[in-house]
Amino acid sequence: MNKVLFAAAEAAPFYKTGGLGDVSFALPKALQTDNQIRVVIPYYGKLFPEKYRNLVKDLMHFTVRVGENVKYCGIKTLKLNGVQYYLIDNEEYFGRDGLYGYWDDGERFAFFQLAICEMLEKVNYIPDVLHLNDWHTAFIPVLLKDKYNWIDAYRHIKTVLTIHNIQFQGVYDPIILGSLFGIGRRTFNEGSVEYYGNVNFMKGGITFADAVTTVSPSYAKEIQTPGFGENLDGILRDNSYKLHGIINGIDMKIYDPETDPDIPEHFNVSDMSGKALDKKALQKAVGLPQKDVPVFAVVSRLTRQKGMDLLLNALNEFLQNHDVQVVILGTGDPDLEKGFEGYQNAYPDKLAAKIEFDVKLAQLIYAGSDGFIMPSAFEPCGLSQMMAMRYGSVPIVHSVGGLRDTVIPFNKFTKKGTGFGFDDYRFEVLGKMLDSAFDLYAKAPKTWQELRKQGMEQDFGWEKSAAKYSDLYQELTD
Repeated sequence: MNKVLFAAAEAAPFYKTGGLGDVSFALPKALQTDNQIRVVIPYYGKLFPEKYRNLVKDLMHFTVRVGENVKYCGIKTLKLNGVQYYLIDNEEYFGRDGLYGYWDDGERFAFFQLAICEMLEKVNYIPDVLHLNDWHTAFIPVLLKDKYNWIDAYRHIKTVLTIHNIQFQGVYDPIILGSLFGIGRRTFNEGSVEYYGNVNFMKGGITFADAVTTVSPSYAKEIQTPGFGENLDGILRDNSYKLHGIINGIDMKIYDPETDPDIPEHFNVSDMSGKALDKKALQKAVGLPQKDVPVFAVVSRLTRQKGMDLLLNALNEFLQNHDVQVVILGTGDPDLEKGFEGYQNAYPDKLAAKIEFDVKLAQLIYAGSDGFIMPSAFEPCGLSQMMAMRYGSVPIVHSVGGLRDTVIPFNKFTKKGTGFGFDDYRFEVLGKMLDSAFDLYAKAPKTWQELRKQGMEQDFGWEKSAAKYSDLYQELTD
C-alpha cells in the first residue's frame, strides 16, 4: 500500500471550475481501497462552503520564502469520506473572490508549490507518490530535483503529473526562477523548463516527473501531435515512454437514475417509464410543448472548444427538416449565446436556450432528453457523455479524446454501439449525424431503445480508473 499525496488547485465539493475539481474529489476517494491517500489544496477562504467550515481544524503555521519575501503559510485540515485534506492558507494569495485569472497567478501558485514541498516534513507525511495535477502543481518535480534535492527524506518520492487540459501551461518570465522559487537558471539553460524564452511550469513537470498521465488514452496520443499538443507535442513525444492515458470516471452512486433526488421520476434499464415522465417535466420546465418528439440536448460551456459554433451552423436545417426539440443549457461566448437565443426566437416550439448554469436543470436534461449533442473540437476526457449514457440519453459526439474512448459508434449492421460519432470536423457532417440519430429514433424505435440500453449498461465508475492509477504507483515504487 503506497502513501500518496494528491495535489491540486481545486477539489469538489469545496470548489470547482471544471473537470479538475470533479477528479480531485472522486479519484482520491476511489484510491483509498489500495493506497493511503491524502489531498492538498489551497484554502480559498471567501469561497470555502459554510457547511464544511465546522469540520476544519488549524493544524500549524510556518513561513515560506518566496524569493526574497517571507510569507505566512497556515495548514488547516479536515476529513471527508475517509480522505484527509490539507488546506494551505494565505489570505494574500487565496483570500480572493475567484480561483484563477489574477495578474499574480504565477506567484500565487509558486507559493502553493513551495508550501507543499515545505509542508511534507512538518505534517509528518512524506509520500511514496506525489500526484500532481495541471500547471498549478506541475513545477513541483523541478523543485524536488533542484531546490529540495538535499533533503534525504524527499529523495525516494516519485512524482506523477496528470494533464487535464494542455491548453493551460503556466508560462512566465524566467525572472521567477530566482524572484519566486529561489533557484538558479540551470534547468532553464538546459532547456528543461524553457519555452520560447519563458519558463513553462507544465514543460518542467513533463520533463522531471517520473510518470505523466492524461485523462484518456486517445488524448494521450493526440497531444503528441502538432494539432493538439499546444507546442508541447515535441517534449511529449520525447517523453512518450512515461506517458499514460487513463480515462476519468463518474460517481455511479451519485449519478444514478434510480435514486437521483434531482429528477422527478426514477427509472432503470429494465423499466424506462420514468424517463418518459422526466421528458415531459423537462419540456414543461424549459417552456416547450409537451409532445412526443425526440428531444436533443446540450449541457456545456458555449464555446468554440466545445464545438458550439459547429452546432449553430448545423441547427437551422435540422430544426427546419424535422419534428424535433432541442434544449441548450450553458453560458459562454456572447456571440454563441446570442446565436442560440436567435434560434429560440425563430423556433419557439422547437428550441429552448437557457443561458445560465443550473445544476438541477442539468440533471433533468440528462434524464429527460433522448439524445445528447457534444461536438467538441477537442475533449481531453469529458464527463457529460458518460452522464448522458448513464441516464439513457444517446450521445452524438465528435470522436476525439475521451469522447472516442467512451462512446462506441452505432453500427447499423450489428445494431451494437452506445451513440453516434463523426471524425470530419465540419458542420455539414454534424448535421448528417443529427439526421441519422433522428431517423433511427423515428423509424427504428426498438433499435433506438437497444442503443440507449447499451449506453446505460456501461460501467463508468471510478474504480477501474483508480485501479490503473494504483498499478502505476506500484510500478514506480517497486
